[in-house]
Amino acid sequence: MANTYTQIYLHIVFAVQNRLSLIRIEWKDELFKYITGIIQNNGHKLIIINGMPNHLHIAVGYKPHQLIPDLLQDIKGNSSTWINNKNFVAGKFTWQPGYGAFSFSHSQIDSVVKYINNQEIHHKKLSFKEEYLNMLIKYNVLYNEKYILSDIN
Repeated sequence: MANTYTQIYLHIVFAVQNRLSLIRIEWKDELFKYITGIIQNNGHKLIIINGMPNHLHIAVGYKPHQLIPDLLQDIKGNSSTWINNKNFVAGKFTWQPGYGAFSFSHSQIDSVVKYINNQEIHHKKLSFKEEYLNMLIKYNVLYNEKYILSDIN
């Protein structure tokens, strides 16, 4: 629509099914490039992507022409198909249902990028479950404890 301008930033977090550590260092850069393509092909701007073997963090400049659940379906559905077609894991790779999507302001871009970039250091102190719960609390998101799973490995 003409004369419509937005500035929306999202920090998106989602995990491998059952929080299994399946994302290997040997192919994670390829995965990140593939997901970058999905985001860009959907008209959004990737700011940063990083993660651990059991989950990912993505910061995007989000365009509201697409619903957030549709974007996540594209990212998770297409990337899991890609991983399976590449035979990167034994058995079938799937992402866990659900995700976290947290908004942040333009002035917070540097701190969000730093946070996402430092995942390896961050997870020397906290498990993914602890990190995710902290994010839900920080952003004052109501959640159901039964849907917050424990780490498997």
